[in-house]
Amino acid sequence: MQDDEEVVPVSGPTTTGNAMGAPCWLSLSARDLEAAERFYGAVLGWTFRRGGLDDAFAVGELGGVPVAGIAPVAAELAVPVAWTAFFSVADADAAVARIRERGGTVGVGPVAYPPRGRAALATDREGAAFGVWEGPTESRWRVDEYAAPAWLELHTRDAFEAAVFYGEVLRWADGSPGALEVSYEQDKVVLRRDGEAVARLNSGPVESGSPRPQLRPRWLACFRVPDPRAAMEAVVANGGSVVQGGDWGGVRGSEDADGRRVAVRDPDGALFTVAAAEERKV
Repeated sequence: MQDDEEVVPVSGPTTTGNAMGAPCWLSLSARDLEAAERFYGAVLGWTFRRGGLDDAFAVGELGGVPVAGIAPVAAELAVPVAWTAFFSVADADAAVARIRERGGTVGVGPVAYPPRGRAALATDREGAAFGVWEGPTESRWRVDEYAAPAWLELHTRDAFEAAVFYGEVLRWADGSPGALEVSYEQDKVVLRRDGEAVARLNSGPVESGSPRPQLRPRWLACFRVPDPRAAMEAVVANGGSVVQGGDWGGVRGSEDADGRRVAVRDPDGALFTVAAAEERKV
């Protein structure tokens, strides 16, 4: 796995909710749980509840809706602090086999998280890290392009090639009942569930193994905030930093042209973006 990408899943989803192959959870591997709670609470307005395994994990919520989990495992397992997106699968072993067959790399698992389910961590052919989850998922959790508190984008060299890899691994658009829909729009690939966008794959200037982690292929978590500029100031005030340099993911330098999206890092280096909530297009 990439040297800044490897993470482990956090306290698990609890009820069946997401379609197979869909994004089902966001997880941060942190060094210090309380410090991470303070930072993300201040920047994103999350509140936290402890979730299982002797309260060793926390689930961040916005308005009572779960957004992401935090696991204080980076120091214990000697892994970098990073955000990872998980995708729901029917069979983790079969998904892991498909990842390997199609040129991806499996770094961890499948590992059992009783009684919730099983998880594995992998990288795709370009080196972007992701996870697969077999088991119940949180029915209230969701990502979409507009109203949801979180959104996912893959930044990779060739979105169409990546869509083939993930489509085969995660069974996108395979014709089964409830299968996700994939559409090709200019140089992007959009993943939809019941017509609603839940992730986007972008072609762009990425560099596998780049010394600048923000330029490496990755799944990038974007969190909604009322005011991205205020969130950016809160990041800096609470020990994080604004990403400078790089033209990727619609973000030039530290922010896009209208200041509605900002790329930042938390105090331990985990990369994410904050963006203003948008009205749903009709």
